[in-house]
Amino acid sequence: MNITVFGATGVIGALTVDRLLEAGHTVTAHARNPAKVPQRWADRVRLVVGELSDSGSVDRAVHGADVVVSALGPLTDRKISGLPLTEGVRHILAAMSRHGITRYVGHGTPSVLDPHENPTMMTRFVSYTARTFIRRAYDEMTAMSAAIMSSGLDWTIVRFIRPTNGDATGTVRSGFFGTDKLGFAITRADIAAFTAAQVDDTRYIGRAPAISN
Repeated sequence: MNITVFGATGVIGALTVDRLLEAGHTVTAHARNPAKVPQRWADRVRLVVGELSDSGSVDRAVHGADVVVSALGPLTDRKISGLPLTEGVRHILAAMSRHGITRYVGHGTPSVLDPHENPTMMTRFVSYTARTFIRRAYDEMTAMSAAIMSSGLDWTIVRFIRPTNGDATGTVRSGFFGTDKLGFAITRADIAAFTAAQVDDTRYIGRAPAISN
C-alpha cells in the first residue's frame, strides 16, 4: 500500500518507516527538516518537506495515500505556546477527507481513554502526572485525540506510557486498562513495529489500544 507518515524523522517515526519499507509498502515521509532524513531512505522514500501548519505541504503528502500514519508526539519544550500539533493533525484530517482516505493510525496517551474503557488507578495516575507536570503537552494530546476520535475516519490510536531505548523484543502486550494486563514501559522499536502492523489490521479500528512490553 501507499503509506504517508507524519513525524517520520523522530525516533519512533523513523523506525516505523523502516518497518513499513520492510513490509513492502511504498512510503511518503512528511518532514520539517530534510537534514534529519536518514540516508538509508535514499531513493526508497518519497519526501515532502514542510511545516504541519502548512496545509499545502500536508495535502501534498497525503495525496495518493491508502493509509496515513502519524508518529507525532507531544512537545514538552516550555518555549512552545499554543497547540501546534493539534493544528497539524486537523490539517491532516482535512486533507484525508478531501482525498477520500479513511484509514488513520496515530499515537496517544492513556491520559485519554479508549471509548469503551473505564478509568483505572493507572490511567488516573498517568493523567494526573501529565496534567501536573507537562500541562501543555497533556492539553495537546487530549485535543489531538478528540479530533481524531470525532473525525468519522477508520482510526486507531496506539497508546503507551514510557517509551524506552533498545531493540524490539517482539513481545508486546496490547489491550485496554481494567481488562488486560499492561505495564508501563515499551521499547520505541516495539512501538514502531506495532504501529506499522496496524495499517492492514482491522482489529483495532475505532479503538485506542494501550501497549507495553
